Amino acid sequence: MKTVLIVDDDDDFADGLAQLIRLKGHNCATAGTLEEARQALDKQAPSLLLLDLILPDGSGLELLEDIGDNRPERIVLITGHSAITQFVNSVAGPGISYLTKPVETQEVFSILDSLSAGGYADDSDQPAFGLLIGSSDAMQKVYQQIRQVAPTESTVFVQGESGTGKELIAEAVHRESGLSGPFVPVNCGGLTPELIGSELFGHEKGSFTGAAKQHKGYFERAAHGTLFLDEITEMPMDMQTQLLRVLESNRFTRVGGTQEIDCTARLVAATNRDPAVAVQENKLREDLYFRLQVFPIRLPKLAARNNDLAELAQHFLDALNSRNAQNKAFADGFIDSLQEHTWPGNVRELKNVIARQYILSDGDTVAPPDSFDAPLSGTAAPAVGQSIRDVEKQLIMSTLEHFDGDKKATAATLGVSLKTLYNRLKDYEESS
Repeated sequence: MKTVLIVDDDDDFADGLAQLIRLKGHNCATAGTLEEARQALDKQAPSLLLLDLILPDGSGLELLEDIGDNRPERIVLITGHSAITQFVNSVAGPGISYLTKPVETQEVFSILDSLSAGGYADDSDQPAFGLLIGSSDAMQKVYQQIRQVAPTESTVFVQGESGTGKELIAEAVHRESGLSGPFVPVNCGGLTPELIGSELFGHEKGSFTGAAKQHKGYFERAAHGTLFLDEITEMPMDMQTQLLRVLESNRFTRVGGTQEIDCTARLVAATNRDPAVAVQENKLREDLYFRLQVFPIRLPKLAARNNDLAELAQHFLDALNSRNAQNKAFADGFIDSLQEHTWPGNVRELKNVIARQYILSDGDTVAPPDSFDAPLSGTAAPAVGQSIRDVEKQLIMSTLEHFDGDKKATAATLGVSLKTLYNRLKDYEESS
């Protein structure tokens, strides 16, 4: 049994999700504000924290700064659009997963399962493998590779464009492995350069200014489980050298320490780059590249498996219908319209398109989109030293500008209520 804390000001969303989690046999509490969340965390550290980005009394990112010793085993930030994930990643830091509203309950169940190994092997051809959807030959090959490598101790190197589902591959490998420890995801692009050694390997008390106590890094937190290093090519080259040393010796030392610690975590790495090109561009050490290439899994882009579009679209629609207790269906020609798009954002973009059309549909029929939006523009990455409140304001105003002032579309994209959006805009107006 796991403990889950949902922090979201949408009572219907939080209560509905909490009820489903409890039906799965887990304890679940909810909080609608940062203050309520802080009080809950003071009492107990949950196994899983599901945290909304925008709350009535501040940003969910502020809670990440306050967690301290009561850090949950897994933290998942809930956002309204995939572009927001990229925007907040540098502020949220590593070790954070993301879910995009509308959240599929099966995604949450999969995350719960990843906290301790479960296993669901099936040797037959299948239209889905956990949360990986698609019966195309390309995906069947991926499923087979997962089944082959999961029971071994081999390092896995997942390669694929952004939005193809690399973390889902890593989670599937973990669940199929039967490992007893947790699945720990780390985005290498979010690691602080000055503290990257401490974040990965931990540190001893007094090892540097501010090290008031001993700290366990991601390698220790993933003991007897799986450590997923996403965007490995964003890791500084000197740290890649240390990572290679750990992979070769299966031992590491905390910063400021002398005692070697056995590494019992299985490593899965991922990149959205061509690894060979990354080596040529000095983004990836050649020796580390060959060490990671023990078992590569190449995830195809969505445009290369158009036969899976209908299955994926129906999967997302079914999840929305289940979540909202409705029975909407695609209009004639909907799937054909999807076939005409190139899907630069891959499966993540498709999920967003289905969700948007679902929200915009007035009756029981979901109409095809008139056009496919380009990625959110004008949303530059947060500047170093920017406050969390300024980051949130920049995100909201950029999204509002992207939709030409359409507050309904802005709220839907951000995954917040219209009331919360209006309150934020009122605060900005009063403070200007």
